[in-house]
Amino acid sequence: MRIAVFGAGAIGGYLAAKLAGAGRVELSIVARGAHLEAIRKDGLRLIEDGQESAHPVRAAADAGELGVQDYVVLALKAHSLGRALDQITPLLGAQTAVVTMQNGVPWWYFYKSGEALEGTRIAAVDPDGAIWDRLDPERVIGSVVYPAVEVDAPGLIRHVDGRRFSLGEPSGDKSERVRLLAEELIAAGLQAPVRDDIRAEIWVKLWGNLCFNPISALTGSTLEAIVADEATRTLARNMMLEAQAIGEKLGVRFPVDVDRRIRGAGAVGAHKTSMLQDLERGRPMEVDALVTAVQELGRLAGQETPTIDAVLALVRRLAIERGCYPGQASAN
Repeated sequence: MRIAVFGAGAIGGYLAAKLAGAGRVELSIVARGAHLEAIRKDGLRLIEDGQESAHPVRAAADAGELGVQDYVVLALKAHSLGRALDQITPLLGAQTAVVTMQNGVPWWYFYKSGEALEGTRIAAVDPDGAIWDRLDPERVIGSVVYPAVEVDAPGLIRHVDGRRFSLGEPSGDKSERVRLLAEELIAAGLQAPVRDDIRAEIWVKLWGNLCFNPISALTGSTLEAIVADEATRTLARNMMLEAQAIGEKLGVRFPVDVDRRIRGAGAVGAHKTSMLQDLERGRPMEVDALVTAVQELGRLAGQETPTIDAVLALVRRLAIERGCYPGQASAN
């Protein structure tokens, strides 16, 4: 089995290191810059459970050097996907599966959704439809990613918590290709449940990201602080209730209630969300995949989103002012 991980940062690097350690697949990664050079020199290094290990992997800046794959894991952020299409397509053969590991609403959301909006494309994450056209949603295996990992230095990944990568076909089928992939992840020491409704799990994670990420970026607060403060907790809850109404109109059944989800976020402790970390480091923020796309789904579902609209207006303006909005040129 040939697997390429495109975007070997924190999540992609962790997954690649685990697969390389198991030694069962023909693994390659696409990386760049100092990260790539360090991996070529010393292998992909992983700190997990207090132990450091190094794993030689085939690494390239140009995906065209790697050849056609059985699975291509897309571990880059949603706003980077469109710009990477020319690099990704050489990895794709007639039977190649594409595993999407982006946060937020996925570009393929309405593919085989079985709803009235079947085939609808989401402008917030795929503005010109190029991702849908060039990657082809028929290839997609959805994934919801839970590990907390960080890049400590070029080529060095540190695992903090969690080992679950939930998988699912957009159709809900438990196909041979998704079962075989799950087997390899499990053999690598990861949890890889195959879901018959991956969208429901996407929504549960998105539920928190939608509100806690922008609120943390706007306030500089950790999850613990947002949940402990009555005003920001209420703001987050109102956003989540609006999102739940959208999801339910689209046929999603939420397996937990909103207050339990909020308590779970608070229990994470003094953690800075990824959006706040990106803001502090001057990196592009995932505004559109996490918030704008939910607003767009609300419009499609006929559901008003006044709280989401207000928070989106503020966090988008903040991102633009700090030079951290991926659509900077068109937003000004």
